[in-house]
Amino acid sequence: FKVNFTDPYICIMTTLSQTKEIFRRADAVCFDVDSTVIREEGIDELAKFCGVGDAVTEMTRKAMGGSVTFKTALTERLSIIRCSREQVNKLITDHPPQLTAGIKELVDTLHQRSVKVFLVSGGFRCIVEHVATQLNIPLHHVYANRLKFYFNGEFAGFDETQPTSESNGKGKVISMLKEKHGFKNVVMIGDGATDLEACPPANAFIGFGGNVVRQQVKERSLWYITSFRELLKELEKI
Repeated sequence: FKVNFTDPYICIMTTLSQTKEIFRRADAVCFDVDSTVIREEGIDELAKFCGVGDAVTEMTRKAMGGSVTFKTALTERLSIIRCSREQVNKLITDHPPQLTAGIKELVDTLHQRSVKVFLVSGGFRCIVEHVATQLNIPLHHVYANRLKFYFNGEFAGFDETQPTSESNGKGKVISMLKEKHGFKNVVMIGDGATDLEACPPANAFIGFGGNVVRQQVKERSLWYITSFRELLKELEKI
């Protein structure tokens, strides 16, 4: 069996060793953010901050498990939260997102090897940009959802034109990145169903369970890790 590393639209995950080889040869790595790059789910933290945590956490569980469409879950959760611009800014100031152990070293190592790193998130751009800055990831490498507010700062919904607001949205972003940059080997890393379904067009998927284990993702991932140090060790083999 020969692995086709050149076809930009085929995700080949025949064996664990081949998945690892695609990762070692990647020219771009896309990370999910919530419960992957950071320890928490940003929308759940925002809900707690706004006093509606329990209702929203249950919706997040359904969305990550794949039992409802992502856009449906996002719309329903935001209709419960109805956060103001002031609340979002205060959340970021008072409870900044906490990086997962090892992610800074991993991103630094990928950058040193001239691998392009992207954050592709179903979360909110205002939070994800804060994370990108901590990791020295250019803001134009961030793909996430945009909250909308009225002039008085009250909640006005979200930008439904963003690909990350839909199921299969992360795959659409990866297809666009391949077309735009000519990437041959793109790896998607994440904890949820929306990350898993991005392969294809990603050439490989790595499931991450360092913060939360989602059984469906664990069972369907050829390479499932619980620490980013496992990826650092793999890069050391090059």
